Amino acid sequence: MQQAHDFLKESKLLHELLNNRDETDLELITQFKNWSINDVIGHLYLFNVAAIKTVDGAKSFDDFFMPFLKLLQKGQSMVQAQVPWLNGLSGHLLLNNWWNSCLELENLYSVVDPKLRVKWAGPEMSARSSITARQMETWSHGHEVFDRLGEKRKEGDHIKNIVHLGVSTFSWTFNNRKLLVRDINPYVELALPSGTKISYNEKNEKEFVKGSATEFCQVVTQVRNISDTSLTVFGKTSTTWMKYAQCFAGKPEDPPKEGDRFIQLN
Repeated sequence: MQQAHDFLKESKLLHELLNNRDETDLELITQFKNWSINDVIGHLYLFNVAAIKTVDGAKSFDDFFMPFLKLLQKGQSMVQAQVPWLNGLSGHLLLNNWWNSCLELENLYSVVDPKLRVKWAGPEMSARSSITARQMETWSHGHEVFDRLGEKRKEGDHIKNIVHLGVSTFSWTFNNRKLLVRDINPYVELALPSGTKISYNEKNEKEFVKGSATEFCQVVTQVRNISDTSLTVFGKTSTTWMKYAQCFAGKPEDPPKEGDRFIQLN
């Protein structure tokens, strides 16, 4: 699957950013829920391993994931719940383990049947959706790391996978918040980092989202408030979608407030 190679491209950008940093840099606190960079890498590492386990079947996934899930159900946060599994792993040793899991994931998913159904924390999904979700999470959580270190990521056209995920979760955004979904699919027209234009749904002059694919991904992954982008949004449904857009599973999450997420100047 090309999506597996795209996942590794995204992971490599984050790895290259951190690989030669001091250990103290990995302890820095980001703008995302006060997570440290170590917390971010630990989170990505745990869910990479979960994505590896699930290819071996539902039991393999459950055996790995249930201890973590039980801690979440007891009210622990994501960061708190991953502590027992990480068992003190941090810094460059954690970074190396995460990177090795990225290599293993790419190797595994590049040859697996894209239509294979795999179990997950939410509804089961295809292997293609699973590896696309790993790219999305790596890209979105990578944002808080790049932001904290004062760096702008060099984006590539492989973010088209995240755009597709963002468009395909249009109804999910409304249903998850118990909002009425109108029988409208907003027209989406975006420019990839290379300048290549991509579009989704039929042209609609009354409901549309246009602009940068990178900024669209920032909104649907909730790493930027829509007001902090230059996207052009028109129509009641499109405006509501971009206000609450959420391309990931789980309870409704609110996007950051205007101006809350930005590249920090160190």
